[in-house]
Amino acid sequence: MSAKNTFYITTPIYYVNDVPHIGHAYTTIAADVLARYRRLKGRDVFFLTGLDEHGQKVQQAAAKAGIAPQTHCDKLAPQFQELWTRLNISNDAFIRTTDGPHKSIVQRYLQELFDKDLIYKGSYTGWYCTFDERFWTEKDVENGLCPDCKRPVEQISEHNYFFRMGQYQDRLIDHIKAHDRFVRPEPRRNEVLGFLQTQKLGDLSISRPKSRLSWGIELPFDTHYVTYVWFDALVNYLSALEYKLPSPSVARYWPADLHLVGKDILTTHAVYWSTMLMALNLPLPQTIFAHGWWTVDGEKMSKSRGNVVDPNRMAAAYGVDPFRYFLLREVPFGQDGDFSEQGLARRINSDLANGIGNLLSRTLTMIERNCAGAIPDVPRDYLDGEDAQKKYPLLVQARESLRTLGDRLDALFDGFEFNTALLLVASRVSDADTFIDKHEPWKLAKDPLKQAELHAVLYSAAECLRILSLYLYPVMPGTAQKIAEQLGLSIDFSAPLLRNTVEWGGLQAGTKIRKGPPLFPRVEPKPEGAKPVSDSATPSQPTPAPSAETSAAAVPTPAPPAAPAQITIDEFMKVQLKTAKVLAAERVPKSEKLLKLRVSLGAEERQIVAGIGKKYEPESLVGKNIVIVANLKPAKLMGIESQGMVLAAGDSEVRGLITILEEVDPGTKVK
Repeated sequence: MSAKNTFYITTPIYYVNDVPHIGHAYTTIAADVLARYRRLKGRDVFFLTGLDEHGQKVQQAAAKAGIAPQTHCDKLAPQFQELWTRLNISNDAFIRTTDGPHKSIVQRYLQELFDKDLIYKGSYTGWYCTFDERFWTEKDVENGLCPDCKRPVEQISEHNYFFRMGQYQDRLIDHIKAHDRFVRPEPRRNEVLGFLQTQKLGDLSISRPKSRLSWGIELPFDTHYVTYVWFDALVNYLSALEYKLPSPSVARYWPADLHLVGKDILTTHAVYWSTMLMALNLPLPQTIFAHGWWTVDGEKMSKSRGNVVDPNRMAAAYGVDPFRYFLLREVPFGQDGDFSEQGLARRINSDLANGIGNLLSRTLTMIERNCAGAIPDVPRDYLDGEDAQKKYPLLVQARESLRTLGDRLDALFDGFEFNTALLLVASRVSDADTFIDKHEPWKLAKDPLKQAELHAVLYSAAECLRILSLYLYPVMPGTAQKIAEQLGLSIDFSAPLLRNTVEWGGLQAGTKIRKGPPLFPRVEPKPEGAKPVSDSATPSQPTPAPSAETSAAAVPTPAPPAAPAQITIDEFMKVQLKTAKVLAAERVPKSEKLLKLRVSLGAEERQIVAGIGKKYEPESLVGKNIVIVANLKPAKLMGIESQGMVLAAGDSEVRGLITILEEVDPGTKVK
């Protein structure tokens, strides 16, 4: 990232004719998370998004509607602006390429390149795709179809103006090789290099004759032509810095720290935009990150299939923060992912309702019952006295686990590892729950001599929640605010709260809590094959929740589940359950789910591969006393031998690990 204290992040400017879908939401939410995190770290952030409003498709759609192209754009633009408000997007500016200042700046750059003889007029014959507004060569077109959208192309011969893009090919290759972070992730970098190193980069047609297309920015040196839509659109990243801030700020923010794009427009950014900047003698952006696509229930999204996911509907049906969380938690950022409402519901129930939601509810309930609804006062030696580690190791451990989390988040956000960051947060929530369970405050409350320890446990749980709210804020800003409010705090999340290490002890004794409704009410997953929420008619009218009467009438009473097959005591005795202590844990490469554990059974050590990686971070397991099936025949998982099975609770997903509360020698038989 930039060595300056600024952080300039952009989304693509989305095509105004599109209906906002999950892909638009995904890019913009990811950008919002990074912008919010950098603000918490004290960076001077400028976050830009907006709309691309020129081109042939806009002109044709306006003509079909019988209105002027500008009127057409003005009618469509609010659908994006309203969605960003609904999804709690914190963009600093929203640019439209029909803005007068933007058009003037595009013309200025065109004139500069023309004066340098980097734009020339020539004739061209090629296959043209109206949908993509792009020319293709003979070798690109197969069976008369565009290689991108698979629509028919037409052969066009015309005079146009060309940008001498080809002369920057070697320079661009050298730049990509010298800057590992320029194109990310690594597979996308390799794609761009492969493209540049295996074929000659031609010059780029940057105009369209007005006889064919009039809706565009007029060339300053030839009024019979308008600018190619991609030259116009890409310049937005610079033009916004000139007129979307109180004073011109190109020197302040450029080069951009991050252009966040979908993988379908990587070439236009990594090649077209980069060579344009080279020609203008401007530095290239620090990073262009191209993320993957979403399928829906395993199928490609398309209007014809009726499975395009409407983010308005998802936010209305499941909540804004759960939707944001799901998109960034479900798959590693950069890879393709599959969206299903069943998956979203499971994440809400397992990660959120059973996780941070349950931790907040149980903590505040115990404070209400045992501390008159106020944050308790705690003797100092319970938290950071000289012998705190010896007397109260779990209190110190809870504090230390959150400190290490803060240390790791910088690298994770810098590496776009949103799902790992959220997994780490979930593991700290689990640690706090375990901490409460082991101290059993409900028992401490019954012993008059244990009130100081009770208060220390409840204070520590509440303090964990305060700190977790800071780390959750970039992804779930509304949830973070609710946690703070229920703790009785007024936190200004726009302040640089993570500029320095978060200190333990921020909660003040005597603060009155304000326990509210559950953060995440559990949701009932839709049955497989159910009509998706996205099929509803209009995004401006959320689907109302069904009444109790209609729900009861519409949903048949499920048949009772069949009784599980019974086994005899002799069959059960064949299974050897033993305690084991986790000595080391690490992730299995290329697997989000599998962890490789080294465990001690007292007289021997074993290696076990366990599918608990979505629930637990490896380091959180070290030292735990777990239960394993000790006489299971060894098997290989992803090529790694597993010498036993770890016991855990859960159906389709792991909800919790079976552990031993007391200190028991490893290898002890469980019966």
